[in-house]
Amino acid sequence: MEDYDVVMIGAGHNGLVCAAYLLKAGYRVLLLERRSIPGGAATTEELMPDVAPNFKFSPCAIDHVFIHLGPVVQELELYKYGLEYLFCDPVVFCPNPNGQYFLAHRSVEKTCAEIARYNARDAKKYQEFNDFWQRLISAVIPMFNAPPKSILDMAGNYKFSQIKDLFSLVGSSNETLDLVRTMLTSPLDLLNEYFDSEFLKAPLARLASELSSPPSQKTMTVGSMMMSLRHHPGMARPRGGTGALSEALVRCVQSLGGVILTEQSVKRVLIDDGRAVGVELTNGKEYRAAKGVISSLDAKRLFLQLIDPWDVDKADPNLRERVDRRITNHNEAILKIDCALSEAPRFINHNHQDQYLIGAVLIADSVTQVELAHTEPEIGRIPLDDPSMYVVVPSVLDPTLAPEGKHTLWIEFFAPYQIAGAEGTGMKGTGWTEELKDRVADRVLEKLADYAPNLKSAIIARRVESPPELEERVGVLKGNYYHLDMTFDQMMFFRPLPELANYQTPIEGLFLTGAGTHPGGSISGMPGRNCAHVFLQKQKPIAQKLADVGDSLKSTAKSVLKKL
Repeated sequence: MEDYDVVMIGAGHNGLVCAAYLLKAGYRVLLLERRSIPGGAATTEELMPDVAPNFKFSPCAIDHVFIHLGPVVQELELYKYGLEYLFCDPVVFCPNPNGQYFLAHRSVEKTCAEIARYNARDAKKYQEFNDFWQRLISAVIPMFNAPPKSILDMAGNYKFSQIKDLFSLVGSSNETLDLVRTMLTSPLDLLNEYFDSEFLKAPLARLASELSSPPSQKTMTVGSMMMSLRHHPGMARPRGGTGALSEALVRCVQSLGGVILTEQSVKRVLIDDGRAVGVELTNGKEYRAAKGVISSLDAKRLFLQLIDPWDVDKADPNLRERVDRRITNHNEAILKIDCALSEAPRFINHNHQDQYLIGAVLIADSVTQVELAHTEPEIGRIPLDDPSMYVVVPSVLDPTLAPEGKHTLWIEFFAPYQIAGAEGTGMKGTGWTEELKDRVADRVLEKLADYAPNLKSAIIARRVESPPELEERVGVLKGNYYHLDMTFDQMMFFRPLPELANYQTPIEGLFLTGAGTHPGGSISGMPGRNCAHVFLQKQKPIAQKLADVGDSLKSTAKSVLKKL
């Protein structure tokens, strides 16, 4: 039996971030990772070494946006550990069947000029649309970078410019009510309010739906900010693939004395007299934690699979049923396609320029197509009649990912986890079979080839991963890469449940982090950083906690007074 101050379940990027902060504070930390490599959904791997050697793929996350809204990279000095971000520009290219195309640059002005080639009014409205979202993003960033139940921590994060942006949105009572109304509507409602052109609304709807809900979903208008985020703070990828972020975090953790063990599957969390004191692995080995256990798994797997029901019930007799039935996961998941290419796709009917492939390529022909891409999976149907997809050619921005002159292709296609009418068959009883996933991939690639006809002859090899295979590889329930839905009712102080929302649990010494906690999924490191903050505050005496709050509020006051 080995002893540490903290035992971390999972070494995804949030777990690594959390561990780094605890190590900097002087704690002894052990991270246990089920897979053979750390990183979770943030890895870069040579997926097809036999048929496509030296092609490197990021099998999950690809475009990093939210991590640039927080201080993780700077505070952990990850550039010292080899991390280098390459920012995309252009950021989005979306060809339309009518020959038009949406080309978004990092610059809002250049983007408006592109839109104006087709519709001058939409170009003007795009400037207004982006201005609204930039002010809102600025106003909510302090909330992302603090525990969701800590008003004082959030207040301490605000700078004068962010306070100014907040008040610009909630000026008069009518303006405040209008903001509330906007946030309660759908992305589609907002896009229709601002714009006329389908070539513009369709890709914006597709990006809004990256939060895994259809553009018509009420209360989800926040998804509409996804395009504005690509202007500022910008969209980037680590040189060497997404896994380069995790590799830098691993080097950071190890340099601080942290221990990372891979191929270590946790069987159960050890509870002694109502307190988490360690973990037991499937091989029988135990690790003890003097200060606490931190899990980066989703709450359902943690409380329903890794803890004795008696221990959960003792802490909170209602928790198991609430976790099981109150936390909701839709049926939408991802079918992932990775290809090794002899050449990059060429969009010959849309003024093809290689630079258009630097950012994300969206196949979003219409808002209706995007709507069906999300509503059909929810009822168990595969939206194959007219596939919509998110496409990246990572090697255009980063040639180190493929042999010279060759390229990698990354495709995200929304698909159901459970196929209707196929219950109990296929992989994990979901209806997915090898034949079916290949047939779906054929159709998706065929659709992409309608725009880039050279694609079919350029494919050297491909790898297709169905939703249940994604679930098995990464360990995400029902293939939900966000751990649980990113809908308004499961965000902020509702994520994953009100009683679990501040990274603490009813079991003393047991903490949560990861995509299933505030502020949610994506590559940000914020859940890891926020969890570390809560853990460290928990260890301090009350006098020190009050002093920390006072220092935080003084910092905000100074920021405001400097501007007055």
